[in-house]
Amino acid sequence: MKKLLALLLAMAMMVALVACGGNGGNNTAGNQTDDTTQNDTGNAGNDAQTDEGGEETTGGDAAAVTNADDIPDSMTSEDGKYQVAFVTDVGQLKDKSFNQGTYDGVKLYAAANGLSYKYYQPAGGNEATDDDRYEAMKAAVDAGADVVVCAGYLQETALRQAAIDFPDTKFVFIDGYALDDDPDPEVEGNILTNVAGIAFMEQQAGYLAGYAAVMDGFTKLGFSGGGGGTNPACCRFGYGYVQGANAAAAELDVTVDMNYSWEHGATFSASPELQTMINGWYANGTEIVFACGGSMFQSISAAASANEGYVIGVDVDQSGESEYVLTSAMKGLADAVQWAVGHVYDETFDEIGGTTTSLGAEDNAVQLPTSDESWRFETFTVEEYKALYQQMVDGTLVVDDDYSKLETTEWSNVTLNVI
Repeated sequence: MKKLLALLLAMAMMVALVACGGNGGNNTAGNQTDDTTQNDTGNAGNDAQTDEGGEETTGGDAAAVTNADDIPDSMTSEDGKYQVAFVTDVGQLKDKSFNQGTYDGVKLYAAANGLSYKYYQPAGGNEATDDDRYEAMKAAVDAGADVVVCAGYLQETALRQAAIDFPDTKFVFIDGYALDDDPDPEVEGNILTNVAGIAFMEQQAGYLAGYAAVMDGFTKLGFSGGGGGTNPACCRFGYGYVQGANAAAAELDVTVDMNYSWEHGATFSASPELQTMINGWYANGTEIVFACGGSMFQSISAAASANEGYVIGVDVDQSGESEYVLTSAMKGLADAVQWAVGHVYDETFDEIGGTTTSLGAEDNAVQLPTSDESWRFETFTVEEYKALYQQMVDGTLVVDDDYSKLETTEWSNVTLNVI
């Protein structure tokens, strides 16, 4: 399946990035889209792991591979060391969303540069503790990692301690931010220069999805988010989605209804309870639901299929997972990882360490898929989408990222039902 962002894969370390926030730096990064889940039971202490297909490979030879799916998830290093490590977020490695997209970047960089790689899934699964995450990071360092890529905001506490304890190891914090050495947010500590925070402007991707859905004729929308409303990335996705839907509805002079919920998504997992709730939405008239939370997609797409409703995927192009996926709000996980890890090996990590780099439309790092296989809108065209996207790129369209205003905003053309 062709992805728009994958066109720039070979140039991932040459695309300009925009720094954001008080800790931001003027950095550059590439663009592509991918994310994750897993049925594997990756163990932080194992020397080798076997992927779901039973494949295992031996490290050492550079591979001219541009499709992460062609690279085994597990390998056996010839010297017993694993140079590029990945510590998963909650959920499965092969979630076809956040974890998978992030790990794709690890595999692609390692394969292209003849490096060994390994993933570490913290003990406890969806109930993993900070200690579990720390032990996974320590296992990666003990196994010889030059760089440890950590996915998800839940890594913060463990990552801070690991960065302090292992100052010679570089850490890439995906969906994260710069860290200092004091866990008290009221105390200004010393910036940890061996941590590079990589964030995305998810509000832009959410806006594109909400706008496109309404312009295509949908008037009864849903949003089901992961993290229980505490995950900044999912909150930005959802807030942007409402803004985009409202803008399109205003242009069309219609009113749209939207169910908006964090119920049954705290662990980003599929569940019977989530599927039952979304089934009820579809049965009561909801036409399309933004499935914003890793493996939650499985429950939401199952409900959509049972009711002939539609789904909006997240993080990566999920159109191959179901005929009911209308589009996906994507962000460039794999390319961002490759760009950041590249700074470790070209000895320029000091340019991004200790800062937060935020990627958005200007970097081609958030977007909708536009390939023939993925574009499923009936009336909203690729040309109209590109014109909208260009407004984001040149700054004439600014999407607010302050999601705390979601429920206090008086939406002109959206009736918001927060559940």
